[in-house]
Amino acid sequence: MSRRWYALLLVAVVVALCGGAPALAPPAAAQERTVSVAVYQMTPFVIDNNGEWTGFTIDLWEQIAQRLGWKTTYVNVGDVKNQLQAVADGKADIAAGGLSITAEREQRFDFSQPILDSGLQIMVPRNDHATSMPGLRSFVDLLWSKSMLIWLSAAAVVALIPAHIMWLTERRHPESMVARSYFPGIFQAFAWGFGALAAVAPGEPKHWVGRALAILWGFAGIIFVALYTANLTASLTVEQIENRIAGPDDLYGKSVATVANTTSSDYLQDMGVGFTSMPTIDDCYKAIEDGSKEAVVFDAPVLRYYVTHQGAGKAEMTGAKFHDEDYGLAFRLGSDLRKPIDGALLAIREDGTYQTIYRKWFGSEEHTSGEHG
Repeated sequence: MSRRWYALLLVAVVVALCGGAPALAPPAAAQERTVSVAVYQMTPFVIDNNGEWTGFTIDLWEQIAQRLGWKTTYVNVGDVKNQLQAVADGKADIAAGGLSITAEREQRFDFSQPILDSGLQIMVPRNDHATSMPGLRSFVDLLWSKSMLIWLSAAAVVALIPAHIMWLTERRHPESMVARSYFPGIFQAFAWGFGALAAVAPGEPKHWVGRALAILWGFAGIIFVALYTANLTASLTVEQIENRIAGPDDLYGKSVATVANTTSSDYLQDMGVGFTSMPTIDDCYKAIEDGSKEAVVFDAPVLRYYVTHQGAGKAEMTGAKFHDEDYGLAFRLGSDLRKPIDGALLAIREDGTYQTIYRKWFGSEEHTSGEHG
């Protein structure tokens, strides 16, 4: 009897060990995975350095892939439109770069946790880079403006009165500065009156009435010149204020450039601002450098990087950042890559690696998501 119980007990132990074997077995090693990433040149996020990819987003992705044990194959697609299309068509698993997360895009793609707080900003030619010619052009335009025509016409009409008085009192004097006959005497008197307004009278009256008139007319000239100068200064100041670009509302009527098929082009179109779509941001930079465009609207981090590097002394930022948006990595809807990548991103932020990469490319100032608590 006891042997039978021992036998049953032995069978139970064997069954228990066999059933628990899977649970006791060590976990399998993480399976290697090769992920294809669609990219295109957009400094400072993605930079093609003689076939070797670098940049803010590339450095961040390399950290993610390293922590997940993945290998990466980069696919150069040329622009953001082809980048998203490559993911949609299955030619790439992920789109990475300076990719804005928008409501429209989220209907067609999944996005990772934000990798950077961004927004749009305006870049203009640097003031000391193109000041002289626009200032001269504005001055010439003002001289031929309707306002200046009115002032000169008023001066001519006003000068007719003292011109006649001067001709009547001076024409009989033997040393008169005007002719005795009405023509050309009145023209000579008119030239004196008009010149006196600007303190450059061509002659000196001989009759006491003419001298008294000259004194009075001199005071009138001072007042006229003061009013004329004030009007000229005010007009130039107003024009400079109107021409200054300090925000999106100042873009109307200006020559504006941006990159085609981007959130910046969508924004300008929604605002009703006229603009020129260019294939790449480098084309926009050239337009600012050669003076063919007055402003470029694009992602703030991209423009700031250019202004502090290749564009130093040629361009400058103006106004505050607007149309806030986040950058992220894009996947096909339902992709199994999103969850592990989000986990790696959170770990990178928590251990300080993210801040190190950020400072490498953008300096010490931080405008990153995840810093808001």
